[in-house]
Amino acid sequence: MANQNTTIYNTVILNPQKCKGCVTCMKRCPTEAIRVRNGKASVMYDRCIGCGECVRLCPHQAKLPSYDPFDCINDYKYKIALPAPSFYGQFDNLTNVDYVLNGLLKIGFDYVFDVGRGANICSELTKILFDQEKLVKPVISTACPAILDLILVRFHDLKPHLLQILAPVDISAKLAIKHATEKGIKKEDIGVFFISPCPAKVFAVKHGLGVESPYINGVLSASEVYMKLLPAMKNVELKPLSRLSLQGISWASSGGEAVNCSKEKYLAADGIENVMKVLNALEDGQLNSLEFIELNACVGGCVGGVMNVENPFVAKARIRELKKKLPLSHNVLADEGLGMDFYMWERSPELKNVFSLSEDRLDAMKKMMEIENIYKELPHRDCGMCGAPSCRAFAEDIVNGVIDRDTKCWYKKYEENN
Repeated sequence: MANQNTTIYNTVILNPQKCKGCVTCMKRCPTEAIRVRNGKASVMYDRCIGCGECVRLCPHQAKLPSYDPFDCINDYKYKIALPAPSFYGQFDNLTNVDYVLNGLLKIGFDYVFDVGRGANICSELTKILFDQEKLVKPVISTACPAILDLILVRFHDLKPHLLQILAPVDISAKLAIKHATEKGIKKEDIGVFFISPCPAKVFAVKHGLGVESPYINGVLSASEVYMKLLPAMKNVELKPLSRLSLQGISWASSGGEAVNCSKEKYLAADGIENVMKVLNALEDGQLNSLEFIELNACVGGCVGGVMNVENPFVAKARIRELKKKLPLSHNVLADEGLGMDFYMWERSPELKNVFSLSEDRLDAMKKMMEIENIYKELPHRDCGMCGAPSCRAFAEDIVNGVIDRDTKCWYKKYEENN
């Protein structure tokens, strides 16, 4: 199990015994959050966005996503499950999502609120905000917390373009708590648990992105819950519980949100490398003709999360089959009868200055000059053998005191000896 502690501070756990120092993870990290020192990888967690790329690519399984153990649900009298839309794509030959929902009740939950309903509300609200012309275009979706965090870390100028609607999981959690308290359940007895496909959502909902304080008490791994559900679903009593719609389940894979916003000029990209290209182009002013941009860190969207069990393309095909059995849309926004403010950001997430060299401007300029001077002497091959992802990162590490100033470039030492 990836985490035995219900207090989660980091999205990825490193196993030094399994790590071979191969630099695969370091070279693919979009925020240069990984270094390899003394033959072992380490994570600079202030830069980590929880995209799961290092977990996905590690050939030695030395990195694991962090999540809560399933038994933590027993800490609460009234247990609410929040299954993500992508969760249904994990099951083969699933003809009715009610099998999953009733199965969740059978393994210990008292109430199930589908995150697809929160996604449905996000789609409806986005349309309303577009009609009111209150959005800075092109609008960037904030449903993927890894993308939101990436912008807060590396693309500060794009913050005004962020869609300021709560993520579907937070909307679902707020509504589920509201429904439970209306039934007479004491708030202190309620435990809300999200069944997550990826570590980015673990960090987001536990620490709160866009909310004053987290609404979710635990984040469970989709793969662990899946293994518990399989035997429970075989003899489950099928009660009609689902209010999932085609519009809500579409969010499981890349492009689903963008299509639902009813805008013709949209872009949907998935996979962290493709996302970086889009964000760089957007920052350079190349995509201003677009109205809406949906970005997902995982290949295929949430179906590609590293905490799922199924191949993302297989899961996407299963979701496509389920769509045929679902109604087009539930007017959840009207059903709940709440004002728009209930679903909007409660506070704006802060930009992260993790790449700042110094709070003092003169000191920062001095360090920048030092970095440039060191960088000029390096081979510019970005081989990663020094334990930094690039030659410039190596120079920054020297100036920031991360490594000793007398540390020599590995490649230059190799050239000298040969």
